[in-house]
Amino acid sequence: MPATDDLQKAQRFREAALPYLDDVYTLARYLLRDASDAEDAVQECYLRALKHFDSYRGPAMKPWLFAILRNVCNAEYARRAHRPSAIEDTPGAAEQTPIWQETGASPETEVLRSRDAGAIRKLIDALAEPFKETFVLRPVGRSKSPGYGHLKLPHLMIAVSAAEQQ
Repeated sequence: MPATDDLQKAQRFREAALPYLDDVYTLARYLLRDASDAEDAVQECYLRALKHFDSYRGPAMKPWLFAILRNVCNAEYARRAHRPSAIEDTPGAAEQTPIWQETGASPETEVLRSRDAGAIRKLIDALAEPFKETFVLRPVGRSKSPGYGHLKLPHLMIAVSAAEQQ
């Protein structure tokens, strides 16, 4: 029965992929820098993953989803490059939320953190695109989000590269 097979496939996909929805959205939000574009990219990522779920082989679902998301984001970058857009100066760039959030103890601490966050953001923006993702996957500083430890991160990046080559 095809309907039963589709339901079983959908259930297996939900169990395997939905636990990583927040992580995929976080990466999309960082790569696209826009919440609505990130939501669209995540939706497209999960649609593509569901469509090709039968060909998925391996225990590492998260790197596979990240590879699909990166392809979706690259397609979005290419689409944006071909459409005319107004160049905007971003006066609010200094007011952007830092990559990580910590509770401040004093106004002096907040000023120092703000200055450091701006410096780190400028340094990260100067990096080539594949290297920027490392900072999304491994939060800088003491973050409430666990991210990936320094021991797991290289293995994840290798797994993402391997998934992209397939």
